[in-house]
Amino acid sequence: MVAFDRGVRRLFLLLTAVAFIVLLTNIFLLSGTDVRETIKSIPIPGQEKETGQNVPPDPNANPGNFEDHAAVNDNHPIVGYMKEADEKWQAYEEERSMTFKETVSKYRRKYGRNPPPGFRDWYKFARERNVHNVDDFAQIMDDLRPFWGVEPSVIRSLAAHMHEEEQNGISGIFIRDGKFWNTTRANWRAETLVEMLKPFVDKLPDMDIAMNRLDQPRLVVPWEDLQVLLKKEATTRQIYPDAAAEWTTNMTGFYKVDDPNPIITDPNFFPAHGKQYMDIAKAGCPPESHARDRKSTLTSAEALYKDPNGGFVTNFNRSSDLCTIGPEIEDKHGFLFAPSSVVASKSLLPIFGECKVNVNNDILFPANMYYRDDERYTYDGKSDYPWDDKKETIIWRGVTSGGTNTADNWERMHRQRLVRLLNGTVISDKDIRIMNEDPDHQGNYRNFKHFNASKFALDHTDVGFTEPASCVPDCSFYDSIWTYKKMTTLSEQFRSKYVVDVDGHSFSGRWRAFVQSRSLGIKATIFREWHDSRIIPWRHFVPLDNRFDEIYSLLTYFIGLGSPSDAGNSDIPYVPRHDFEARKLGRQGREWAAKVLRNEDIEIYLYRLMIEYARIIDDNRDRIGYSGDGSELDKYDAKNSVSLSNGGINAGHDGKEGYT
Repeated sequence: MVAFDRGVRRLFLLLTAVAFIVLLTNIFLLSGTDVRETIKSIPIPGQEKETGQNVPPDPNANPGNFEDHAAVNDNHPIVGYMKEADEKWQAYEEERSMTFKETVSKYRRKYGRNPPPGFRDWYKFARERNVHNVDDFAQIMDDLRPFWGVEPSVIRSLAAHMHEEEQNGISGIFIRDGKFWNTTRANWRAETLVEMLKPFVDKLPDMDIAMNRLDQPRLVVPWEDLQVLLKKEATTRQIYPDAAAEWTTNMTGFYKVDDPNPIITDPNFFPAHGKQYMDIAKAGCPPESHARDRKSTLTSAEALYKDPNGGFVTNFNRSSDLCTIGPEIEDKHGFLFAPSSVVASKSLLPIFGECKVNVNNDILFPANMYYRDDERYTYDGKSDYPWDDKKETIIWRGVTSGGTNTADNWERMHRQRLVRLLNGTVISDKDIRIMNEDPDHQGNYRNFKHFNASKFALDHTDVGFTEPASCVPDCSFYDSIWTYKKMTTLSEQFRSKYVVDVDGHSFSGRWRAFVQSRSLGIKATIFREWHDSRIIPWRHFVPLDNRFDEIYSLLTYFIGLGSPSDAGNSDIPYVPRHDFEARKLGRQGREWAAKVLRNEDIEIYLYRLMIEYARIIDDNRDRIGYSGDGSELDKYDAKNSVSLSNGGINAGHDGKEGYT
């Protein structure tokens, strides 16, 4: 009898538990809670919560992977983009050289030359600073490649004298005998570059550095002229077994104060501020490109970089390619239709700049602002809360820069378009495209073209200007247009889960801090920077079209929209919440930035750039270089094997990343 009572009691308890679960599920459904997302977010026992400290998380933490946490049978396009990006990143990791011998061999295979003199010292400098990928400097090689078609003496002449005319917008930095000898037309940019060069200036030969002191890039060599230079470069590739490992000394043509016989080459500068930049840019595009072929269409251009489902960017490189997208945004980006400080040239000039568009021939170096300790641009974790404590909002603050603002053109400026698009009041009468879950097939998605985003924007956006700037004749025409928001510190912006970054007059100096944060960075730009090959879209950040037309597709995917009870209604959009995917992307970006976007990485990149530049200005550039096989550093590499902190072969794990 006692046993029978116990059995009845157990059965009663089991039925009670089942009834309670059913009741709880129905309450969730009636309240609009996404059950799938709720189940996904149940805490895992023993899983640590992120701290608010300004340090990256433990790389050994591996409580699970993407497939374990993502929604089951979720066929959203973004899931595919993330998996493709993971594969690309994995290939990037597997292809890295781990020794000096491997690095030298790969250099020769890839570039058809010996590495430059000083390469061994640079390698040790990089390894001592825990370089993650000792091979990833293709941007440098691409930037300098055309200069092999120009005589070294001409390059030296240009670098020595472009600074002399103030209207040229060039600062000069001059290195002699391993020291800084002089600077001219110096501003904060030149002063910061000097600081960046100090850790290795004693290893550099004599050189003159011409640095762009203006906000916007300078050079567009016509495509046909550039092909001639590139073909000439290809003919000079040769690996000399007896190459001299030293720089040539006593060369002429460097800058001298009061030089009685200067050799001056005309840089052919012309002012272009306020002019349509695509009129200049399209000359740098191939004849068959969208920018030059009037028969091509927007549809054919979009197919190269954009998914018709949701409008998501599938090729971030193409999305900022003016030869592809330029004709469509030439009246939607301030730099393209109202540039403020362009002094251009169609000649190949050795000008070092912080950013450029794809058709520019400026030589990229890491932006000064990333290296300076400026609270407006430097990551500070003070208000960078753990992900679960952040607001479900997207934030942006800034001034009305980006081009020369007037009463007639302000609505076409890129920052102004973003602010209006994310303003719930402004868009209250507009239909916007998003992707919603297919009512008939759970886990599949389709375009929904009649979404009224007003309420969603009011609930989930915090976007606005703090003050007007860059207006002609003044900014009074904005008085009846904007309600200015309170200025926030950079750290305070990280209280939101989503931080969107768009261009100003040129690149945005906040981007590195955004990637370093615990928030998820969303990026739209037409400008290229030194680190572009290092951070992979859909792995470390979310790419955004410069027209911003998919912004609500992105936000509703991550934040979610509606309730499961609406899933069967074709007139009411429902999008399951994908908070785990957003958090995963933000975490991956943060961990990666701690490996490849450090100040040490800036120094490593700049050092490599300087020795590659030193070779192209050397009269004997074809026959100088490192000709060894790299084996003399075998003991060094064995003693200083790649460590766990930068993910090398001795890391003690299989290279797969987990996520908390």
